[in-house]
Formats: sequence, structure tokens, C-alpha cells
Amino acid sequence: MKQKSITNILTIGFALFAMFFGAGNIILPPIIGLITGEDWSSAVSGFTITAIIAPFLGILAVLFSGDEFTDLGKRINSTLGLVLATMIILSIGPLVAIPRTAATTFEVGLLPIWPNFNPIVSSVLFFTVTLALSISPSKVVDIIGKYLTPLLLILLTIMIVMGILHPLDVTKDTGVGVAESFRRGFAEGYQTMDVLASVIYAGIIIAAVKAKGYTSQETKTKVTFLSGAVATSCLLFIYGGLVYLGATSGYNVAGDLKRTELLLYISNHVLGAQGTVALSLCIALACLTTAIALVCATGTFFSQLTNGKVSYKVIVIATCVFSAVLAVNGVDQIIDYAGPFLGIIYPITLTLIVYIVLFGKVVKRKLPFVGAIATTTVFSLVQFYVGMTIDKATEDSFVFQLNQWIQKIPLYNYDVPWLLPSFVVFVLVYIVSKK
Repeated sequence: MKQKSITNILTIGFALFAMFFGAGNIILPPIIGLITGEDWSSAVSGFTITAIIAPFLGILAVLFSGDEFTDLGKRINSTLGLVLATMIILSIGPLVAIPRTAATTFEVGLLPIWPNFNPIVSSVLFFTVTLALSISPSKVVDIIGKYLTPLLLILLTIMIVMGILHPLDVTKDTGVGVAESFRRGFAEGYQTMDVLASVIYAGIIIAAVKAKGYTSQETKTKVTFLSGAVATSCLLFIYGGLVYLGATSGYNVAGDLKRTELLLYISNHVLGAQGTVALSLCIALACLTTAIALVCATGTFFSQLTNGKVSYKVIVIATCVFSAVLAVNGVDQIIDYAGPFLGIIYPITLTLIVYIVLFGKVVKRKLPFVGAIATTTVFSLVQFYVGMTIDKATEDSFVFQLNQWIQKIPLYNYDVPWLLPSFVVFVLVYIVSKK
């Protein structure tokens, strides 16, 4: 392979890694390791499926369908696909994920160093930099892949290697077990939200691949796949390393365990006095790269949606301003109102991705996919209703009985109770529609 192609693949792969690797991706793995102890490798296996493989499938699903997420949505219905795309871009964009990156940077990256720092000033500074680096969409991948990601990877690699060479403690038997460790890692992988982001990032990555001259379907697929392999390899190394650091941290939990406190403890003890500064820089870079990608994706999507009547730059500026206002509210408040919304959108998107990748080239009719999506939607709405009302339900109430029934469905403990029913409906609709 030519040197130029290798450079392009590494640049795009590093950019994709940084887009996926936000602040939440740093905070989640260590606590998984702390809880699972000596069974940390089983937890990594489960986390890999939902936090690495599933998002990569999102990229492939869009690639197999076209160049944008709207092409993926056409496999069910153009209008429904557009509605779903809009809901996804709003959830991982200005309503939830973008302001969360700024809020996390303030709470985890700045406050440990400057306890009296003003959240409004932090938000303004964060989105000023984000706006400056995302105002030109054609340069986003190169900016992230060539400059920001290598620095982030170097900092994280140093901390992980130091933690492996000089572990703080030994792994302990926490009593969780192999099966439960796998399940916990599998379930925690959803919290990264990368499956939702993947179908939006796919458009940016595919556009970058085409911009570098790989326009034929064969070369475009090859370069996108290899770039994805680079990104997933980096993610696996970093996630596995952070889980291991948590498992060997020897951290004693006193009261409610906070993810940020564990991460600060590890960085300070592994890297010494400069650990807090190094972690703050990691958090800032991770949040910044994710925010740039999401702002770029939001601007591109709504500019295309309006057929260019509202320019990319106007949407980007509006997104940054709106997100800056929400970011001041803090991480907890953002998560509180985002949870139920994501609980509905996430399963629907994952269903579409899985069925397109597995059956997209074989099943050409839309009805089976619509049937699977409809089934998942019903389950998501039911779970949303139960989750909102179960606290006030009595044992003889309909909600309580409904919750008991849902818990008996296969794979409920893995947060995918919709998977088997949606597959059954997919097969039945395929058979009926074929006849």
C-alpha cells in the first residue's frame, strides 16, 4: 500500500477514534474494573461489543447504504428515516451531548485545578475554540486526526503503560464473577452513546475518504473499513487499559462512589503530582474533539435538510451558542432530562444498524425492516412508561405486572429485551411479504 494511503488511513482512523472517545469514555472504564476486580477481562469483552463493535457496525451500515445517515433511513421509509435522523442529531447534538462535553470539561477538567473557576466563562471559552475549529467542515478530520488525537493518545498511553508497569495494587476477587462481569461491561457500553454518534459520524468519515480521492465504491469501502480498524484498535487498547487500572487501583470506596473521583485517584497515584493536570488535559482534548465532530455533523445535517437555505456557518454558530447556554446547567441536569429520550432513540437506532449490516444485502424489501423497527419502538415505549411509573406502582397494579413480564424476556439483563422479538417479527414479515 502506498505511503500516502497509509497516512490517510491513519489520519481518518485517529479522527474517528477521537470522535468516539469523549469524556464519558474516559470515566466509565475504571469503575468497571474496580467493580469486577480479577474478572476485569470479561468486563472488557462485554464492553467491547457495545462500545466498540456496535458503533463500528453503525459506520458500516451507512457505508453499505450510501454516504449519509439519510441513505440508511431509506431502508425503512424516507420520511421516517428523516425523522429518526433529526431526533438522533438533536440528542447527540445541541440538546444533550454537545453541552455535556463542555459541562464535563468544566467539572472534571477545570475545577480540580481551579476550584473557583466560573462555569459561564468556561462554557464561553470552550465553545469559542469549538466554533473556531469546526467552522470549516472540510478541515475537521485533518485537525482532529493529525493534531488533537495524537496528543490525546500519547497522554492516555503514558498513564496506562505506567499503571501496567507499576500497578497500584493487585486485582482482587470482588465476588462479581465472570458472567456478571461480562454483563456489566456489556450494559455499561451503552452509556458511551457511540452507537447514536456512529451513524452521524459515518457521513463525516465517508466524505473525508472521498475528499482524499477514494471515490469508487471499492476503494471507498476499503479505506473506510481500514480507518475503522485503526479507530477500533485504539479504542480497545485504551478501554482495556483503563479497566485494568481500575481493577488494580486498590481504591477504597467510602460512601457513594463517584467515577470522577476514582479517575483522579488513579491519575494522581500513577503520574504523581502532575496527574491532575494530565487528566484535565485528557478530558479537555477528549471533550473538544467530540464537540467539534458533533457541531460539524449538526451544521452539515441541517444545512442539507434546508437545501442550503440556512448556511452551514449559521447553524454551527447557533449550535455553539445554544449548547453554551445549556452547558452552564451542569452534567447531572443534562443527564437527568436526556435519559428517557435516549432510552427510546438508542434501541431503535441499534436495531436499524444490526439488521442492515446482517441482512441488508440479502433482504431488499422494506417491510421486514419496518416490522423490526416497529417492534423495538413498542418495547422502548413500554419500558419508558414503566420506568416513569414503576416507583409509584403497587404489586397488584398493571405497571408492576407489566414490569415483571418484561424482566422475563430473554436478554433483559443485557438491556436488549427487544432483540429476540424484533428478530421474530423480521422473519415473519419477510416470509409473509415474500408470499
